[in-house]
Amino acid sequence: MNSASAVFLATIPSPDRGVWHLGPIPIRAYALCIIAGIVLAIWWGDRRWVQRGGTKGTVVDIAVWAVPFGLVGGRLYHVITDSWRYFGAGKDPIKALYIWDGGLGIWGAIALGAVGAWIGCRRKGVPLPAMADAIAPGIVAAQAVGRLGNYFNQELYGGHTTLPWGLEIYQRFDPANPAIPDQGPGGIAFGHIPLADSPVHPTFLYELIWNLLVAALVVYADRRLRLGHGRAFALYVAGYTLGRFWIELMRTDDASHILGLRVNTWTSILVFAGALVYFFAARRRGPREEPETLRSKGDEPAEPVASSEATDRE
Repeated sequence: MNSASAVFLATIPSPDRGVWHLGPIPIRAYALCIIAGIVLAIWWGDRRWVQRGGTKGTVVDIAVWAVPFGLVGGRLYHVITDSWRYFGAGKDPIKALYIWDGGLGIWGAIALGAVGAWIGCRRKGVPLPAMADAIAPGIVAAQAVGRLGNYFNQELYGGHTTLPWGLEIYQRFDPANPAIPDQGPGGIAFGHIPLADSPVHPTFLYELIWNLLVAALVVYADRRLRLGHGRAFALYVAGYTLGRFWIELMRTDDASHILGLRVNTWTSILVFAGALVYFFAARRRGPREEPETLRSKGDEPAEPVASSEATDRE
């Protein structure tokens, strides 16, 4: 085995592209991962909502509002915090609308997504904090799935590493003209030529694994403590931001900075503190919401609600 083969086997290879074409139709890995994550979050959230005593299908009705708001919010956050990518000399502002090329800020997605969820909950007559608790682990699991899109786009990675799970980053080229470099999701890695810093820390993979651990933590704590009034959601936010803090410190992609730290690092610190305060303060609201408070007027449970012990073991 030659040295090149040995290095390849000791690292994680990247996909040669992030976009395939079915005739004139582009199939984008990033978009597929986002869609898969949304489906997972809705499915899991609906199951948890029914377990709590809510009506089956309510999560889908609320997602009709929350998902579009969340996508718009995520894109707005990205464009505002990384405005230099789209505005200024030599930039193309219209690309700020190209959501399919990647670029969704989770903080904006949660903020505007919460506004959409609030509208949906108001229309259904159910409490937003209880809905947030039901969908919390599904949201963070959806974020994990979404990170796979970064793998196909060859983005959100860290510095050089010699660890066996280092990620190989290849030079991509314009598919219409292989002489022109194109590191965007539409480029193709002809020849699999490693970039200078390759292999690198796969920080998207670190976040993916961390997100799944946070989802497991939320489910475990929710069963043991019967969290209610938004506390499960607060635990998700605190757990996620704790991981996002150290992962942001490892990333080397271009980003806006404040006082030497990336904007997302500061955001993680502030949101983590706020989530912890809410988690402990909300204990004063008492036990988890009663099942009858989770149903719209006139609704009936989708199925008989099991005892609390059985529900917690589900």
